[in-house]
Amino acid sequence: MQKKLTYILAIESSCDDTSVAILKNDKVLANVVANQEIHAQYGGVVPELASRAHQQHIVPVVDQALKLANVDKKDLDAIAFTRGPGLLGSLLVGTSFAKSMALALNIPLIAVNHMQAHILAHFIDDAAQKKPEFPFICLTISGGHTQLIKVNDYFDMQILGETIDDAVGEAFDKSAKILGLEYPGGPLIDKYAQLGNPLAFQFPNPKTENKLDFSFSGLKTSILYFIQKKEKEDVNFSKNNLHDICASIQYTIIQILMERLVSAVKATGIKNIAIAGGVSANSGIRKVLQDAENSYGWNTYIPKFEYTTDNAAMIGIVGYFKFLNGDFDPTSISAKARMKF
Repeated sequence: MQKKLTYILAIESSCDDTSVAILKNDKVLANVVANQEIHAQYGGVVPELASRAHQQHIVPVVDQALKLANVDKKDLDAIAFTRGPGLLGSLLVGTSFAKSMALALNIPLIAVNHMQAHILAHFIDDAAQKKPEFPFICLTISGGHTQLIKVNDYFDMQILGETIDDAVGEAFDKSAKILGLEYPGGPLIDKYAQLGNPLAFQFPNPKTENKLDFSFSGLKTSILYFIQKKEKEDVNFSKNNLHDICASIQYTIIQILMERLVSAVKATGIKNIAIAGGVSANSGIRKVLQDAENSYGWNTYIPKFEYTTDNAAMIGIVGYFKFLNGDFDPTSISAKARMKF
């Protein structure tokens, strides 16, 4: 007989953050994240260093999460973990630990798709966010993904459009690198954009054959050539115009995202719109989507900040829904760097 209360321990280790959460049903009791600052000096995530750091962090992070939640490991009902997509070395650490813990406690093991988790983070029971109504369209934006997803139910999702080259998070970070900003540069562009004129400089909006697909490779190249040309004329151009450049870059990226989102609404007739993924923390994107409730008549759903970046709470909510369905995995399951819905 199923317990009225279900306790899930969730592990997220897809990239450079080691995170462990404890959920009681759909409520988060603890959501601990250990960041890896070492990558900043390299201007990006170094996979080998990331996997080693996960090995160092996983045990103390699990211990801290259990203590914060005031839950004994013997009370856990299942272990959920990120199977993929992500960096294989990082995924292997979380997968191996989850399998070992599930075996030791003799409780179910639940594999979770990282991208589904970003979307379903909206269903965490938290007063700071409202839950979307089905069906809804989710704009999933991160350092590795840019997708428009039609979400019919918790595990019934359809990709309407996606990037044909680079992800939006990469476009932000590479643009920041061109400007000489520290890694990760996306949040810095967002910070400086708030102080600048978004119409100061014009950058192209790359077109795609499918109106719901995205392309950011050409945009990155145009920004690079623009900066190189201007700095030949004035070596201090980027420094003296940083706020306006960042505002113009952010404005262009948001226009690209919104253009595809509007097309998706027209194609499906669905006006329930959500965003998910690390880039959904961007203040400009959040504001434009909030404004869309009035300008387009949409119902918009914006996740709480702590559920936007990689975190184990989102893995836990998927684990909870899968637990209710009795959808468990064998301990022979393996991590996958590339995964589809």
